[in-house]
Amino acid sequence: MLASEIASQMAEHEKFGGVVPELASRNHLVYAPRLLERATRSAKIDIVDVDAFAATSGPGLASSLMIGASIAKGLAIGFGKPYLGINHLEGHLLSPFFNGDFQIKPNISLIVSGGHTMSIQVVGLGDYRLIGRTVDDAAGEAFDKVAKLLGLGYPGGPEIEKHARRGDATRFNLPRSMLDSENFSFSGLKTAVRYLLPKLRGDFLADLCASFQQAIVDVLVRKTIAAAKRYDVDLITVSGGVSCNEELRRQLRDACDHEGFRFKSAEPWLCTDNAAMIAFAASLRLDAGFESKVTEEIDPNLALA
Repeated sequence: MLASEIASQMAEHEKFGGVVPELASRNHLVYAPRLLERATRSAKIDIVDVDAFAATSGPGLASSLMIGASIAKGLAIGFGKPYLGINHLEGHLLSPFFNGDFQIKPNISLIVSGGHTMSIQVVGLGDYRLIGRTVDDAAGEAFDKVAKLLGLGYPGGPEIEKHARRGDATRFNLPRSMLDSENFSFSGLKTAVRYLLPKLRGDFLADLCASFQQAIVDVLVRKTIAAAKRYDVDLITVSGGVSCNEELRRQLRDACDHEGFRFKSAEPWLCTDNAAMIAFAASLRLDAGFESKVTEEIDPNLALA
């Protein structure tokens, strides 16, 4: 990797308590050309020397996807180079292999982010089979919504994790939903916190954050270990923004050690949305002979498997 540049919009969306689509797309339009210039300057290359251009095709906000894909397609046409439309979730899925030998090994992948919570059986590059997904709120969405209930900032995950470090995770007995299913559900956990709050007095914030975080970690770890046993693989990977959570990483790693599974996680800087993971997925696909048509449309609901 020669360069990786990010223009964060976090501060602009924080005041609204979540991402505002129109604001996001306008910022994409403003920042994308600047990032392109900054990346080529940082990499010390001329854009004509780029071998291929890639962008996220989905899933995501249509107005934002359209800007990235249009720029990449225009560059590919203008310089006569290949274009690759990449699934955002595949970027997360492959990111744990970024700092290894770049060989995608069979594994059970847990993708856990603000918009997605799913377990995937990875057979090889481009061969993915959905095991389970959230039927309502994603884990990251639950973190954000509960943080808002508690009067904490956005995004909610880091805020809850910060308070949870000094809390007692056993104080509040919160629900762990659908433990016997391959799918996930976190809406009931969020609702349990909402109904519990009016009954609480005194200093409860740290303990409630710790108990809430532990409920999510318990579900994610238990289901991921169960999937690895069911599908007979020896490697578990985790990626996505919520996988930055130190307690989730620690407990999933410990569970893998206890059960005899190898464990691979994406580097924290690769877990939140970034172009490096999309470029990595594109480079692997390009080497494997894949290429997209410039007439290919974006798909806000693009499925991974």
